[in-house]
Amino acid sequence: MSKITKTAVVSVVGRPNVGKSTLTNKLVGQKVAIVSSKPQTTRTRITGVLCRGETQYVLLDTPGLHKPRSRLGDFMCKVVTETVSEVDVAALVVEPIANIGPAEETLIAQIKQNHMPSILVINKIDTVRKEELLAVIAAYAAVHEFEAIIPISARTGEGVGEFLDEVDKFALEGPQLFPDDMVSDQPERQLAAEIVREKMLRLLDREVPHGVAVGIERWNERDDGLIEIHAVIYCEKASHKGIIIGKQGAMLKEIGQQARIDMERMLDTKVYLELWVKVKEGWRNNQYQMRNFGYEGE
Repeated sequence: MSKITKTAVVSVVGRPNVGKSTLTNKLVGQKVAIVSSKPQTTRTRITGVLCRGETQYVLLDTPGLHKPRSRLGDFMCKVVTETVSEVDVAALVVEPIANIGPAEETLIAQIKQNHMPSILVINKIDTVRKEELLAVIAAYAAVHEFEAIIPISARTGEGVGEFLDEVDKFALEGPQLFPDDMVSDQPERQLAAEIVREKMLRLLDREVPHGVAVGIERWNERDDGLIEIHAVIYCEKASHKGIIIGKQGAMLKEIGQQARIDMERMLDTKVYLELWVKVKEGWRNNQYQMRNFGYEGE
């Protein structure tokens, strides 16, 4: 029986590459959000769910706030600003740099405008000296009165427990929002598509992976437990298609092998994965195509 008596909904916001998805995955205890060193890895709002003690924590991992250059970029930024205003507490994740950038300024303004309780989370503390950290704390404390400032390393887990302790102060009495065994609201098909995209972000250069979307065309669970997944990678240019496939199909094979390993871990069964590549020019600025890939609201 669940002993959950309260819930805390927290938005995890910040600019690209500050470690929001790494933090969400670390808290949940498994991968629910893909991670890469490239900006704009997360495109939609991803919900991570964690139960600890009497509290269910609902973590809303958002895209990094950036200057949009396409309709997809506009959608991603809208997700961030909307998510800030509809939670119990906002967690602003920043890097340990004593300089407040435009994205941070925008998010702090949004937090103030919505009179939103907020926690400053300074990530990547394993990469700086203590004196540098004090300068970062001072810079942010001068512009906004955060309910708490928590230095963490999402990679190692240092400070993550203290972060949850602070979030717990904003938990509200009431029934849990998700079942005990649920770690994300994303369907398995969506998680599988995101895993393929993560491997492309890690294996491919520069602009190519930003112009891709992945659709799951077939998902067949066989009697022997094996899951057959047929996925299509859509890219914006014919030249990108060649790069994704690679010489004699080597790159596509590598993407498929790495994705299959992660899918088997996630689904806890053997996976047969087949990948195709198709060109859909300009899909990031096409409302119909974006909706097809799950990047547009009603």
